[in-house]
Amino acid sequence: MTSEHDHSHDHHDHDKNDHDHEGHEHHEHHNGGEEISDAKLATSATLHCLMGCGLGEIVGMLIAMKLGLAIIPSIALAVSLGFVFGFILGMKPLLKHGYSFNNAFKQVLLAEGLSIVFMETAEVLVEVYTPGFMQAGLFDPILWIGMAFALTAGFVAAWPINLMMVKKGYRHIH
Repeated sequence: MTSEHDHSHDHHDHDKNDHDHEGHEHHEHHNGGEEISDAKLATSATLHCLMGCGLGEIVGMLIAMKLGLAIIPSIALAVSLGFVFGFILGMKPLLKHGYSFNNAFKQVLLAEGLSIVFMETAEVLVEVYTPGFMQAGLFDPILWIGMAFALTAGFVAAWPINLMMVKKGYRHIH
């Protein structure tokens, strides 16, 4: 991918191709001089993704409730907004670091798109199969308990994807 900025590490000037990321557990990702493990980077990326997807899902769910949408349109709206919010939160730091909109979009699509797909899929499956969740109102405890389980499942599903992406050298800039 050709871009005006090829940032593969936070606060670094090297290319993602400067060294091979596969086959070792730690990289020289600096955080105040400390080495950051791939697992910590994957956790950070997954939590970042979870914020965007979770926020989008909750906003979509609230809009669907307000509009009185049926289950399928409600899911479609919540998942769509999960993707949109996930992409917005992923692109914001890239734009701040000087990426053009198109290059930021491509980077997020590559680095976070797969993670978002796994996260959203897990979240929807938990929501659909949690008894009472899809019919719950805003103040029903099952709604928020189900959402907590869905977000947890989304994290568990997306973390290995983010770990794989970090090991391959695709970085998330936060």
